[in-house]
Amino acid sequence: MSSFVRPALPGEDPLTARSRNSAGSAQTHAVRNGSHRTARPYRPVSLHLAIAPPVSVVIPAMNEAENLPYVFKTLPDWIHEVVLVDGRSTDNTVRVARELRPDVKVVTQRGKGKGDALISGFAACTGDIIVMIDADGSADGNEIVSYVSALVSGADFAKGSRFANGGGTDDMTPIRRLGNRALCAVVNAKFGARYTDLCYGYNAFWRRCLDDITLDCTGFEVETLMNIRVVQAGLKVQEIPSHEFDRIHGVSNLRAVRDGLRVLKVILREKGVPRATRRRPAGLRITALRGEVS
Repeated sequence: MSSFVRPALPGEDPLTARSRNSAGSAQTHAVRNGSHRTARPYRPVSLHLAIAPPVSVVIPAMNEAENLPYVFKTLPDWIHEVVLVDGRSTDNTVRVARELRPDVKVVTQRGKGKGDALISGFAACTGDIIVMIDADGSADGNEIVSYVSALVSGADFAKGSRFANGGGTDDMTPIRRLGNRALCAVVNAKFGARYTDLCYGYNAFWRRCLDDITLDCTGFEVETLMNIRVVQAGLKVQEIPSHEFDRIHGVSNLRAVRDGLRVLKVILREKGVPRATRRRPAGLRITALRGEVS
């Protein structure tokens, strides 16, 4: 999927730049392809950037009604769609999401776990670019522009990092920090990666990448699995400095020791898994294609 990006001229309104680019792109495609298809309109991102690819944001959530107002408030107005994956919440998560954003696409998760939720959300996306972000208010949606900029500039996978220069975290205990550092070192050594962060859920990628990183896990280890498989697939990865804030309301379902062991198990298993043998569990596939979307 081709993407186009150019800076607006000094003093030029992004909407004007978008219109002019759309017309120019349409003419270029007509000449190259012998057709008269009109190029997709550009979305103004800032005074200096406009993009053509639509962007989908996937937010897995379970009982996050109190946090969603903070999450949705930071989302850029130029994104194409928001996909909320509801893990059968017992509070008003879905109602609040619809009040905040009437056009939100709600997917009802049938399985369990963050990995299962993300797989369901990815399947419901219609954008060329997919951004995954947590629903607890710990991530700043304003950073999405940095992720998207990296992708339209040539990266396949934009990976958030709390430990890259410019990143940071307010929500990591010493044991989690130590565990993340150790697991990251193992992945770098075993798979030839150069990651500064491993277990972080703020990432973005071209939707086509899903064909190269078939996901087949259900828990918090899904982020590690994605990071490993993008390297195995030879995709171009760019780390994006990101700041993680404290969860605003509620308690995280993450358990450092339990989930750390699951991550380690994935790392040890992946080295010996031929790509051709990867199979997404049937239940996840059904969830993704038949999950209740409204």
